[in-house]
Amino acid sequence: MLAASAVSTVLIGTSAVTTAAAPEPRGVRDSVHTAGRVKDAGDVLQYSWPGVYFEGRIRGTGVGVVLDDPAADYDVQVDGATVATLTAPGRTTHWVRGLREGVHTVRLVKRNDTPWSTSAFGGFVAAPGGAVLARPAARSRQIEFIGDSLTAGYGNLSASRDCDGEQLKRTTNADVSYGALTARGLRADYQINAYSGQGMVRNYNGGSPEVNYRTFYDRALLNVPGDVWQKPGTWRPRLVVVHLGTNDFSTPVNPGEPWTDESLAAAYRSAYSGFLAKLRGRYGPATTILAVGTGPFAGHVEHVVQERTAAGDRGVRYWPLDTNGLDYSGCHWHYSARDHRLLADRLTAFLAGLPIRW
Repeated sequence: MLAASAVSTVLIGTSAVTTAAAPEPRGVRDSVHTAGRVKDAGDVLQYSWPGVYFEGRIRGTGVGVVLDDPAADYDVQVDGATVATLTAPGRTTHWVRGLREGVHTVRLVKRNDTPWSTSAFGGFVAAPGGAVLARPAARSRQIEFIGDSLTAGYGNLSASRDCDGEQLKRTTNADVSYGALTARGLRADYQINAYSGQGMVRNYNGGSPEVNYRTFYDRALLNVPGDVWQKPGTWRPRLVVVHLGTNDFSTPVNPGEPWTDESLAAAYRSAYSGFLAKLRGRYGPATTILAVGTGPFAGHVEHVVQERTAAGDRGVRYWPLDTNGLDYSGCHWHYSARDHRLLADRLTAFLAGLPIRW
């Protein structure tokens, strides 16, 4: 059991004691709603991808958030308002106290991508005299976002483009990425399956050539080789957005890499086509797959979509991402929070013209 071995308290309104309460006896999965890729380990839910969120309901004047995570950052939201940001909290129960008596919604969201680490959530607990209530209902709409650092919200809250590692961790927030904003605007549950630095066939600057994004896509726990996420029958997204290619082509091929410009382009198109076929096999013909193209890989993505369409798959669509007006003022010239808002608006407008069968 992930016990409440450490206690931190947020006061809202009145003062409160810090007496810890044990987690409710029910299973964690039964008391929270999540659409993220999680692994049920009994008394905890484990996960690695950014943007994973958990939603619950409690009655009473306080709620505890049970965590074991030495690497990731989180936002804690109560009744729609962010009341705390937790920085690499470790093994703890974080308490929010001083709530008005009554029923409250609580949401915990993982802000950043920490693929080298496994996160663990032990559920929400109520303050003495309160109770954990039935979990919120799942939303009828579901969207999956697949991508790299641009999709993860890499450094999107930074005030400067020059960031060290610590600043990058603190200023990355997948909860205000274009994917999360789009999904919430459409009242959809979502996954942000994004891995910074990874490409379809070639990673940023040719790094770690033994792996690429496709190596990790099937996993729930990114740092566990061979791990496979057990997709629940409840996860049936009617929209999958694929935004991969920036890392494949954003840097010149280095001496010693097994690519020429031509062979890299051919390998990218082949892998992209195979990846779309895999998604189609997983989710079936009712799911719209939106392939995002921009910059040096836009033509390759469009070519693959045209081939898929010619082969009879009319559920694959091409979105030419409009970068006009973006300031790229996030860490290392990534999308800023303002850019993510603009992209969410543009994506939402584009989706309105698609025959998506929600």
